[in-house]
This record gives sequence, structure tokens and C-alpha cells, in this order.
Amino acid sequence: MSFGDYLYIVAAVLFALMTFVIIRNNFRSKFDEQERRKDLTDTYEEDY
Repeated sequence: MSFGDYLYIVAAVLFALMTFVIIRNNFRSKFDEQERRKDLTDTYEEDY
């Protein structure tokens, strides 16, 4: 295998890892500290 083949494999692995991290962080940002969805909670909930 030539140097270009190794470089292509490294680039493909890095791309897959970066994509996984971006999707995971986007999913985690949708939840609060109590593991509830931020977009489904009521804003007046703290009053009760």
C-alpha cells in the first residue's frame, strides 16, 4: 500500500469520528440536567 492509501484511510476514520462526535453533541444538547427534553418542558413548571 502506498502513502496515499494510508492517508485516505486516516482521513476516512477522522471524518467518521468527527461526524459521530457532532451528532452525539447535538443530541446531548437537547436535554437538560434532569435528562428531560428542553423543547418539551413547560416554562411555568417552576411556579408549582
